[in-house]
Amino acid sequence: MRPSPRAVTAGLISLLAVAATSLVAGPAAAATGAAAACALPRTVAHHSLGLDEWNGAYPRPDHPLDAVMVFLSFPDARPVTTPAELTADHFPATTRFFQRASYGKFTLRPHPQKRWIQMPEPSVRYGIRRDWSSERRSAYLHDAIDAADPEVDFSKYDIVYLVADPDAPGVDSDATKVVNFDQPLHADGTNIRRVVTVFEQHPPDHNVLAHETGHVFDLPDLYHRPSDGKGDWDTYVGDWDVMGSQFGLAPDLFGWHKWKLGWLDDRQVICVQSDRVITLEPMAAVPVPGASIGTRLAVIRTGEGSAVAIEARSATGNDRSTCGEGVLLYRVRNETPSGGGPVDVIDTHPGTDACWGQSVYPPLADAPLRVGETFSVPGGHTAIEVADRTPSGAWTVRITTGT
Repeated sequence: MRPSPRAVTAGLISLLAVAATSLVAGPAAAATGAAAACALPRTVAHHSLGLDEWNGAYPRPDHPLDAVMVFLSFPDARPVTTPAELTADHFPATTRFFQRASYGKFTLRPHPQKRWIQMPEPSVRYGIRRDWSSERRSAYLHDAIDAADPEVDFSKYDIVYLVADPDAPGVDSDATKVVNFDQPLHADGTNIRRVVTVFEQHPPDHNVLAHETGHVFDLPDLYHRPSDGKGDWDTYVGDWDVMGSQFGLAPDLFGWHKWKLGWLDDRQVICVQSDRVITLEPMAAVPVPGASIGTRLAVIRTGEGSAVAIEARSATGNDRSTCGEGVLLYRVRNETPSGGGPVDVIDTHPGTDACWGQSVYPPLADAPLRVGETFSVPGGHTAIEVADRTPSGAWTVRITTGT
């Protein structure tokens, strides 16, 4: 989790701040046909955006998944909210976000516990903060699973949310994140490989649980974390994808992410290897029930581990609050780890910005190309022209590769 603008025994648990780098081969990703030529291979980078195989250490959201919400109180504070109120902070909004993003292919089913479960130690003893010590974090997780185990059958769930009392004195909302284990915890005969630790205020940051749940599905952080913690965090992708910012105006997932997750397949992805004209449906547009999903993503392979992706973004679905509409271009790199800039939005209007006071990064708020505009991608011979917009709202794009 990026900071909010509002400003098992410990010895057996080995926590990874970045997560395990080993790959577990799983079911093949979506790229198996004509689009496969543009699918980058998976690397050992944390949350690599390679697409040739699925990392089986993560649940793939191509079917309904069940998530338990465990509510944790502390001896040094009496909760002033209820589990029902905190559940409503995140659901059904998070479920609806993923249903729209997946075009109905994925449903996140929450199972909130009905009462508080008290932790054995006061909240201030755990040292909860964004970069808290491994020892204290390990103690917190051990205590949480141990306290909840008599009441929760963890074998029934694919995802675990540990939700702390937001008003306890030792709780820091910036500590909300996914914690991965290189050695899983064990409860109820099942392995717990990761948990989402939720320390959000009430009400919480917008879309924060969608962002954290994205990590559970092997999606990377797309924001830039300044070395001193100060300055702009959104220079890589701006508003364009909830994995960049939970506060973004256009938080729908990039088409590349949807391709990785299996929500787009060869019918919706075009690998561009020569000059052509294509029609792109807006990425966030939810198809009419029973209708097929049109082409959503075009990809130009630029190297062994890099590509340029092209997609249309408009004010609909998860992007209904977007600042600008048009055809968005971005670079993808499979060897760049989470937080290092694996996706980099290309600003087709570098001399201007938009939506000050609303956008998380105004220089990229007007990044998409508009009808009648042409842009030459730096570092190559490719030119992108937005020729027209159809009556249905799709975008006609002419791509010249120079080959």
